[in-house]
Amino acid sequence: MSEGLDVTRRIMLASGGAAAALAAAPGAEARLSAEKPDSPPHLPITLTVNGARRDLTLDTRTTLLDALREHLHLTGTKKGCDHGQCGACTVIVNGERINSCLTLAAMHHGDKITTIEGLGTPDKLHPMQAAFVKHDGYQCGYCTPGQICSAVAVLDEIRAGIPSHIQADLLEKPGLTAIEMRERMSGNICRCGAYSNIADAMAEIAGDKV
Repeated sequence: MSEGLDVTRRIMLASGGAAAALAAAPGAEARLSAEKPDSPPHLPITLTVNGARRDLTLDTRTTLLDALREHLHLTGTKKGCDHGQCGACTVIVNGERINSCLTLAAMHHGDKITTIEGLGTPDKLHPMQAAFVKHDGYQCGYCTPGQICSAVAVLDEIRAGIPSHIQADLLEKPGLTAIEMRERMSGNICRCGAYSNIADAMAEIAGDKV
């Protein structure tokens, strides 16, 4: 009986040693990884970001926000709530503002995207950026890139005659009024409460261009 147990122990030890040697052998890691489930599919994507063509190969689950921040290193666009509720991630795609956290990068193959970096530079500010500085339209600054991108797009929406929820008659062309601009900016949250200053900045640019 004891001899049988001893044989069993020897077999177990030998088997364990063989498994360890196999794992340590060259190429073992590659063979083991090959046995794992396939990695998520990746897709080649071409975006035109701030006027420049950018070619990427991304996991199909990558959001546009993460593509901009993590892959193109355009960190001006902020990740706030990551649920489309705060507007910090607002960018302009083909002339329309969107929450980049709610859309997949793969959905925008061939699209033209403008981020806060593409609106202006420290040496040559976009008029809306300059108005935000003049009217102190920011405090901590975290929401500011999304606020500015949204503000630029809002004025374009109004001029294009796109209606809003606040209009009594959707067939009438909206006006560049304070209440109209405030309604359209309601999806951009400023936790510091700089709303009145943001409105003043937008009003100045609207007045300059009406």
